[in-house]
Amino acid sequence: MVQKQLALISGAGQGLGQALLRKFDAEGMQAVGLVRTPEAGTKFDVRKCDVSDADAAGKMIADLIQEFGPPKIVVHNPADLVIQPFLDTTQEDFEACWRSMVQSAVILGQSVLQPMVRGGGGSFIVSGATASLRGGAKFGAFASAKFALRGLTQSLAREFQPAGIHVVHTILDGIIDTDRSRDLHSLDPAKMMKSEDLADAYWYLANQPKSTWSHEVDLRPQTEGF
Repeated sequence: MVQKQLALISGAGQGLGQALLRKFDAEGMQAVGLVRTPEAGTKFDVRKCDVSDADAAGKMIADLIQEFGPPKIVVHNPADLVIQPFLDTTQEDFEACWRSMVQSAVILGQSVLQPMVRGGGGSFIVSGATASLRGGAKFGAFASAKFALRGLTQSLAREFQPAGIHVVHTILDGIIDTDRSRDLHSLDPAKMMKSEDLADAYWYLANQPKSTWSHEVDLRPQTEGF
């Protein structure tokens, strides 16, 4: 029996994370999610892990590689949304955003990229946001972390693309339709991004032919202004 290839999703919570697990599983991959607080009831392989904790995440990922082999697809999807006037934003808010989105990407990359190179290549996809390109009022903590994450991803692409790793940064310019986002935003769900459609886009990016690799792609609802 041929062993399934590993797809690893960091930040596999409600919405996009769970949709990615469904998509990769349906495509015949060994889909494993990492999340700080697993939700009850998921039928997928979701493991409790704070990817901003180098020791815990390093051991967890090493164990997964030992069990399933080096991943073929890795998605970095954690986010810590802080919306706060700058003068009310604490040092802890800034540090929490950085740890959640940037430090976790550093730890994830250092845990998987070399094994992926040795395993013959793969795709490393990082979820960005509108704030990766534009810092809005009251988004100082979130935007500064997303800017840093984008810069890190650009550096990884230039370093690892020659070794066969397709590094992609996605700009998610819109609100993902989840129960939580419907509670937070007074927005018609028809104008939100559907998790399943995003997962399809990620699958396409992960399987682009080597002659036409994308590095940065922006995805938004048809109704979104930009």
